[in-house]
Amino acid sequence: MTDFLLELRSEEIPARMQDKARDDLARLFAAELGKAGLAAGSLVTYATPRRLVLIARDLPAETQAVSEELKGPKASAPPQALEGFLRKTGLTREALTERDGVLYAITERPGRATTDVLAEAIPAIIRGFPWPKSMRWGAASASTESLRWVRPLHGIVALFGEDLVEVEIAGIRSGVATFGHRFHHPGQITIGSAADYVEKLRACHVIVDQDERRALIRERAMALATEAGLVLVEDEGLVAENAGLTEWPVPLLGRFDPDFLSVPPEVIQLTARVNQKYFVCRDAEGALANAFVCTANIEATDGGAQIVEGNRKVLAARLSDARFFYETDLKTPLETQATKLANIVFHEKLGTVADKVDRVATLARWLVEEGIILPGTGRGTGEAGGGGVPQAPSPAEAPLHHRPAAGGPPPRAGEEHVALADMAERAARLAKADLVTGMVGEFPELQGLIGGYYAAAQGEPDAVAEAVRDHYKPVGQGDAVPAAPVTVAVALADKLDSITQFFGADLRPSGSKDPFALRRSALGVIALILDNGLRFPLGTAVDRGVLDFFADRLKVQQREAGVRHDLIDAVFALGGEDDLVRLLARVHALQAFVATEDGTNLLAGYKRAANILKKEGVPDREAAVASYAPEPAEAALIAALDAAEPKAAAAIEAEDFEGAMAALASLRAPIDAFFDDVTVNDADPAKRAARLQLLDRVRAAVHTVADFSRIEG
Repeated sequence: MTDFLLELRSEEIPARMQDKARDDLARLFAAELGKAGLAAGSLVTYATPRRLVLIARDLPAETQAVSEELKGPKASAPPQALEGFLRKTGLTREALTERDGVLYAITERPGRATTDVLAEAIPAIIRGFPWPKSMRWGAASASTESLRWVRPLHGIVALFGEDLVEVEIAGIRSGVATFGHRFHHPGQITIGSAADYVEKLRACHVIVDQDERRALIRERAMALATEAGLVLVEDEGLVAENAGLTEWPVPLLGRFDPDFLSVPPEVIQLTARVNQKYFVCRDAEGALANAFVCTANIEATDGGAQIVEGNRKVLAARLSDARFFYETDLKTPLETQATKLANIVFHEKLGTVADKVDRVATLARWLVEEGIILPGTGRGTGEAGGGGVPQAPSPAEAPLHHRPAAGGPPPRAGEEHVALADMAERAARLAKADLVTGMVGEFPELQGLIGGYYAAAQGEPDAVAEAVRDHYKPVGQGDAVPAAPVTVAVALADKLDSITQFFGADLRPSGSKDPFALRRSALGVIALILDNGLRFPLGTAVDRGVLDFFADRLKVQQREAGVRHDLIDAVFALGGEDDLVRLLARVHALQAFVATEDGTNLLAGYKRAANILKKEGVPDREAAVASYAPEPAEAALIAALDAAEPKAAAAIEAEDFEGAMAALASLRAPIDAFFDDVTVNDADPAKRAARLQLLDRVRAAVHTVADFSRIEG
């Protein structure tokens, strides 16, 4: 068995494309060899800025000979059928094999040299490579049929063992030579085989293994920070990017002017990361330090002093720009900036960003005034009352599902509550103002965050500034969920408004498409409600279609917590249960119950009853007046229902769902006995009608907790 080496050397491959390129190379190579019946023992891929490499282990010297058998007509078939089969196979009648009266064409295909298979596969891989962006170059680029690659392709090394696999594509011939580091070893290197490739490149200052380069950058950057008495701000994305920019990475620590620390630390970090690919450091107290770690691609003779100084100057220029944006933005109050939002279209069907701000401010205030969000904590305990959510007028006249309250919301608590409502509305009106600032224009990633800094610097209350800063949260799985009341009000209002507005304009997610990130917004709403224990009946703010959308998102969100999706469906199916805190409490109790023997047997009894009722129907109550003495098992079930129904109803009213399950559990034995001892479809119409009514009563009792027909198993 023999190893194969393929190196595709080009000008610089963007760092962001390298990992996928490695995966694509392995996938395409395996597919091309698979067509010839070949498979490698293992595939290893590497990427540096200047080369894409594959090593295939344990390939055979040739493909196996194969015998292909094609079934034809019967030997007694008409001449026309035989002639057609002979034309198809290219054989004569004498070359066919007869077996059990049927003719077969048997073709022996000899094995092929693996080098021949590779020589065909390499051009196919290169021409079919799925780069996100590619280019043509040179004189041949005038033709649209010319070779495309991510950057101009300069060389191909293709070695099967020690033998060259001869390939030519677009004038580039395969060979046994490559080049080392652009500066440390710019001359040619002769490669003997896959076995010596990695070490020969290392000797020429090229670390081919991207994982090794990443580990070197990570460990050395941390060590440099530690030596300076600092802590590196870890950033795996930046580690990977620097590894994708260098073939011989050399991390270096530098310092910038501490005066720049007057700029918010996130701005400094983003400037260093996005523009320069630098790491930043913190001091022992956790504050941002005036230090950075850059990654050079050479070992400088002066230890990197000139490289550090050059990088310091470039970073200083970038930080000067950032400080200019910051100081200039601070001169204009956010309230004034917010007036410019009327000039920005939120969506052609939904008006401007200013229109959205008006809606969010109105909704945020309503959430407080209705007692959904209370002062002092993010955990609301009140029920949403009144007639629903007030609606701000929309110039786009897009339908909203915020139902306006007749006469406005009723007054709630005292001064503290009023102050909270005022701050929620104030924060909502300022939350989007930073979208028109110079800083967000330069760094869109800072929206919200920089607005929080501006709000605090301009004298807004801490609660308002925090709400401006965090109102987009949570923005994804693992993101912090706000708990401060003002922030919760604005974050919840912002996400609810987006969902209801886009649904109202029939711009809802479809399949894998979700251009307005409404699924993420729904997960954010769910997290805000559940993490803060908000007693918020969603039906007061959204219509049934949106409520079903939330149900789907809730199933996704709860899947990782081990909650069964069918149980969520079972509770939602009852209708009227739109308080997510109460709904999940009910689901958790139900999940624990159906896992017990009582729960399993009650579910089986329920489904038996439901199947009978589905087939027979439920008779009119007048037809079910019994003129007979119930059988003992029948009477026992009636007595059990008389006891269990009020207990279950009272427990549900008190939100004691475990107690409701316990009440239902008392029905398990009487239901089993009823089906064992009683004939439902009795010949006596009165008995039959009464017993069907009794089964309907069983079903209704179970439905006080959940729709058991939705439960699987």
